[in-house]
Amino acid sequence: MVNLIKLKYREKFMSKKIAILCSGGDVSGMNPALKRFVEYAKEKNLTPYFVYNGYEGLIDNKIKEASYCDVAGIITRGGTKIGSARSSRFMQASFRKIAKSNLDTLGIDMLIVLGGDGSFRGLNTFYKEHGIKFCGIPSTIDNDITGTDYCLGVDTALNIIKSSIDAIRDTASSFSRAFVVETMGRECGYLALVTHLTSGSELCLIPEKAYNLKEYEDKFKKEMLNGRRYFISIVAEGIEQNSQEIADWFENAIGIEARVNELGHIQRGGNPSVYDRLMAYEFVSYAIDGLLNNKNTSIICYSKNGFIYREIKEVAGIKKELDPELLSYLN
Repeated sequence: MVNLIKLKYREKFMSKKIAILCSGGDVSGMNPALKRFVEYAKEKNLTPYFVYNGYEGLIDNKIKEASYCDVAGIITRGGTKIGSARSSRFMQASFRKIAKSNLDTLGIDMLIVLGGDGSFRGLNTFYKEHGIKFCGIPSTIDNDITGTDYCLGVDTALNIIKSSIDAIRDTASSFSRAFVVETMGRECGYLALVTHLTSGSELCLIPEKAYNLKEYEDKFKKEMLNGRRYFISIVAEGIEQNSQEIADWFENAIGIEARVNELGHIQRGGNPSVYDRLMAYEFVSYAIDGLLNNKNTSIICYSKNGFIYREIKEVAGIKKELDPELLSYLN
């Protein structure tokens, strides 16, 4: 009886262990999320652990207890202090078994993953095989995760694109040129569409909407006759034609000198915006609270109605459709 009481006492006051990792492409907002993770975990009497280099770190046992010192000063930094990776090994059952063994050895039974769709699909398989409790936080500038209107890092990326477009407009107007600016997003045109609507660009091409450049020729030529001196065109990387082909069209069909500017990975870095810092704070808080309240297979999603826990089967592997209202604004 005495031993049983001691066991229950120890279980009550023994700190449970929780780990966090970043998987796939890095985004600004991950470091603020790591800071909140350590602080809130300790507030909830949990022992926080960092997994370095994503799922690769799970396999290689790069798992270390995290302290306040590890997150001091990182809230202003883009990227992720603990690294990220795309792991081909984690696709193999034998390596997932090693990852689970590493977690078991440390007594970690809760896992938070910052990542995108591929990361969540791997997480779902990991749970089905080994039962590790998890919560996913959508973290991708592509904003292509089904079930959530917002993913961590998107606001910072949009602000970086905005600053780039504003700078490009200066030289476009000075030299009377057309600039074709390519945004990231793979097969999702969210970044390009929102940038178009908020930058005053003249043309936007995205994978979600069919286009025919011929339809723009008369309009653009007429505008040039009426005094237009430059064009800004925003294109998503996933469209059928490449950016240089769009620039060639401006020169050959419209008759204006054109340049291509691929913004590339600059969109993934940079000082996290205030909004992304706030969203990181809330995403992590909801993730830890969910795990402590037996929501063991969920993804934290956000909409106009606030945060919601969705089962991973509602999210992973399902193609996201752009907001019809936003699409309706694209001529």
